[in-house]
Amino acid sequence: MERIYIQDDNARITKAGDNLLNVELYDGRKFENVEARRLFPITGLDKYITLLDDEGVEMAVIRDVQGLMPESKKSVLDALEEYYLIPKILEIYEAKEEYGLLKMNVRTDRGKYKFDVKNRNMDIKILYDGRVLIKDTSDNRYEIPDFYKLDGKSMKRFNSFL
Repeated sequence: MERIYIQDDNARITKAGDNLLNVELYDGRKFENVEARRLFPITGLDKYITLLDDEGVEMAVIRDVQGLMPESKKSVLDALEEYYLIPKILEIYEAKEEYGLLKMNVRTDRGKYKFDVKNRNMDIKILYDGRVLIKDTSDNRYEIPDFYKLDGKSMKRFNSFL
């Protein structure tokens, strides 16, 4: 099967409920109730978004969300945000090592959280753009959107156990 690419204005994408989308290509083909997933979830936030049916079969790929028509772009970004619901760390109250675990107490955009990180080398990823991705011992994910925009105390606490 040939891969179908969606780009610019060759499709209309609308919300179908929750994080599902309906896609209507301008050649008449339609895909209903597809889910959007990032093919490159760490580095390609808006590029190469696969659209999967309810059995996980790829129906099409969006090359770049930013190039879509405004209504389609909003629908796709909303669906991705719902699926990749990752609390954003805004402040670090405490970061310490205890019994081989890194214990963190943070404030996020979704409230306060306390969690443990098992392996600092595997579970903390510092990316080139200043983002930091953290996975806790329960496989929950957290993100620091821009490490350099944290307050000084938070930066110092985080750096103390790296």
